[in-house]
Amino acid sequence: MSYRSSQFAEYPPHHAHHHHPSRHATAAGLSSRTKGKRSGYTFAHGGRQVRFGPVVFWIAVGTVTLLGIWSAATATYFAFRDDVLTRLIARQADMQYAYEDRIAALRSQVDRTTSRQLLDQEQFERKLDELMRRQTVLESRAGALNALSEVSVTGSIRGSVRKAGRDADAGSAQSGKPSPINDTATSEAPPDRNAPFDFRQPANNRPKPVPLTNVTGDTNRLMQLESSLDQVEGRQIAELNSIADGMDSRLRRMRGVFSDLGLNVAKMAAGTLYPGTGGPYVPVKLRSDSGPFERQLHRINLTRAQIDRLDRALALVPYRKPVVGELEFTSGFGVRVDPFVGRPAMHTGLDFRATTGDSVRATANGKVIAANWTGGYGRMVEVNHGNGLSTRYGHLSAINVKVGQSVKAGQVVGEVGSTGRSTGPHLHYETRIEGDAVDPQKFLRAGARLNNG
Repeated sequence: MSYRSSQFAEYPPHHAHHHHPSRHATAAGLSSRTKGKRSGYTFAHGGRQVRFGPVVFWIAVGTVTLLGIWSAATATYFAFRDDVLTRLIARQADMQYAYEDRIAALRSQVDRTTSRQLLDQEQFERKLDELMRRQTVLESRAGALNALSEVSVTGSIRGSVRKAGRDADAGSAQSGKPSPINDTATSEAPPDRNAPFDFRQPANNRPKPVPLTNVTGDTNRLMQLESSLDQVEGRQIAELNSIADGMDSRLRRMRGVFSDLGLNVAKMAAGTLYPGTGGPYVPVKLRSDSGPFERQLHRINLTRAQIDRLDRALALVPYRKPVVGELEFTSGFGVRVDPFVGRPAMHTGLDFRATTGDSVRATANGKVIAANWTGGYGRMVEVNHGNGLSTRYGHLSAINVKVGQSVKAGQVVGEVGSTGRSTGPHLHYETRIEGDAVDPQKFLRAGARLNNG
């Protein structure tokens, strides 16, 4: 196959030694025929010629070139396909591992979030249970404080008699006279004894357990509840400390009465045991894990037991007023001029100004050992209080008790009069220890200090 362009075809090669006129004529003819035509590419093979235009020629050349490039790429691919596949597989594996790691990380994050939520919920429930237990403890403490407020540790007479005694003392306190003492009660009742304590809340205001579904994730409710319980506990401790201080003060004053009067506390307390009492001895123990409230309550209970013991002994000490109202002495204890003979004489008691018919009251618990006309005493009542203590009430217009009768402090034993050696209506009152007359004001002053605190 031969290839020649049309330009070479128009100008065939010239041979020096061979001249062929016919050929020259033929070439001249071809040249003349192709002058008016476009140039192109001719392929000759075996005496045959194929002519292509420039466009077709270059398309064929481009196609052959592309096929060559594709063949080279294919050969390269098959030559290095193992490395390519390996890299592709490794890349796919890396992508898969990264995806699995991401899934594992997300799953771990979800697990941590779930665990945190469960932990928060568990902590919330634990905190709520703790607050509920604390509320139960505070309610039991409120009951204990309520019991303390309702237990009488003074041995005083309740009701209208006590009120009358307080009203009577209001006037006597202003008079500046000796013995500004309650006539029946041993001590003043706390002003809020029958009133609820400040820390007690109505049932509808008490903090109640809150359902978990309503407060999960919301700690404000728990904080409010805990703050409320803190306030309740603070008021309870303050109230308990106030009760403890009051009892300690009361105990000191009671011991002071015995000290001032020179009386033996143990001896008098031993003689005041209630009949028909007993039981096994069980020591009082305080748990080692007790808190401040329990320790203070334990101390109060011990103090209250001592107060109760001394109060029973004081019930036999004649330190109360024998008449109701303002006390006015017409004659004191000791040496005086006898109103009948005009000579110095020993006055063994106190004379209280009163009106005929006024009530005369026993100044301590005891038993009547005399209730009749007794010489210069006129109508007289004598009460034995035990432990060598006794009291006498003379110049009575009437006697309201009998010999052998037991009387309580504040009980009416007779009425004021002017019988016996008397110049007018009044009460002659004596206090005796082992039969010897002593100044009743000593007992009345001790009672005043006890009650006024």
